[in-house]
Amino acid sequence: MADDPGRTKILLDESRIPRRWYNVLADLPAPPPPPLHPGTREPVGPDDLAPLFPMDFIEQEVSAERYLEIPEEVREVYRLWQPTPLIRARRLERALGTPARIYFKYEGVSPVGSHKPNTAVPQAFYNARQGVRRLTTETGAGQWGSALAFACSVYGLECEVWMVRASYDQKPYRRLMMRTYGARVHASPSPVTTAGAKILADDPDSPGSLGIAISEAVEVAGGADDTRYALGSVLNHVLTHQTVIGEEALEQLASVGETPDLIVGCTGGGSNFAGLSFPFLREKLAGRMSPVIRAVEPAACPSFTRGRYAYDFGDAAGFTPLLKMHTLGHDFVPDPIHAGGLRYHGMAPLLSHMYELGLFEAVAKPQRECFEAGVLFARTEGIVPAPEPTHALAGAIEEARRCAETGEPKVILTALCGHGHFDMAAYDRYLSGEMEDFDLPQERIERSLGRLP
Repeated sequence: MADDPGRTKILLDESRIPRRWYNVLADLPAPPPPPLHPGTREPVGPDDLAPLFPMDFIEQEVSAERYLEIPEEVREVYRLWQPTPLIRARRLERALGTPARIYFKYEGVSPVGSHKPNTAVPQAFYNARQGVRRLTTETGAGQWGSALAFACSVYGLECEVWMVRASYDQKPYRRLMMRTYGARVHASPSPVTTAGAKILADDPDSPGSLGIAISEAVEVAGGADDTRYALGSVLNHVLTHQTVIGEEALEQLASVGETPDLIVGCTGGGSNFAGLSFPFLREKLAGRMSPVIRAVEPAACPSFTRGRYAYDFGDAAGFTPLLKMHTLGHDFVPDPIHAGGLRYHGMAPLLSHMYELGLFEAVAKPQRECFEAGVLFARTEGIVPAPEPTHALAGAIEEARRCAETGEPKVILTALCGHGHFDMAAYDRYLSGEMEDFDLPQERIERSLGRLP
């Protein structure tokens, strides 16, 4: 493969869609700290989570089994877009003059244009099987909300979405996609919940945050017996569902005799990064390969690189259990960068624990550098990436340029977790020179961290 200029796309037959999700908890050297009840500060039990999640997810959340079977009903829906292609970015390599070989796993071929249906479909399936009538959720850039709206339409569920106000205004076509699938969409903070109304009373022009939107969705789900809450990132079962990405990529690279030296992914809540990296980390822990694994987060919302590893709420209002994670503080409201899916105050507790164990590294990048990488990628590979994966592309390009200087022919693997067809207003701001990099003052982080529970 490495010497064949005619083959750039690596495909798997439909029969190769993974039959199991990989649960990295089974292979970690130490278990992560448990979620705590916000009132008692004791570890939460199944009864505490039952008002929000079906028992299937509660069991998956704490399972120590290495592999979890994917229901055939879920695999049947997966067949609409999986297996997704692994593509070698040869034109990008030539533009960079690098000896590195760059591969990207392209998740933009799903019905909603991102990796999010990998977990939205099983979440809708298990809830429908339990007799749930409606799912509520939050969404940042709109990719998760679109995915859940699609999945709910498949299984006949109602879907209600709170979309972060900054993205609601920036990305009207994302919310229109949700409505096309049948979802009801609110700009968050909204006046329809107690949490949202309180924030609007204090700040009528609030740009919103994922933490606020989570509070609103959880509030509504917790108040109705026929309603449950669905989360697009952060929790263990969500990260586990996304491992279909890495399992496919592992088999695709092996089919052409390649082993990655660097795996790089974008991180907001962490589902895309986890989905790509966990199967490779399994191989690394078993001594079968030794890639460097690198997370790239936005400099405007740097939970890994500037946050604190501490117990905090997963939402702004304090409705959720306390999670041990890298956090900027649950009431931290990030600047309205265009990578709306990365504007979350915390990082997945499982990833935070693994970062503390030294299993991967993290860097933060400003949005103009990321959009520069996105434009270069579009002009060489032809795909306009969503703002979120431009962070991973910036990390991959940085390494490839380093290889050009040293002559080292590394194999770089990244995940292009979605296309940017609904993000052209962001590209317009970059191309017109109007895009700004936000300088996040340390005192703003410290002020928010001072209010940790």
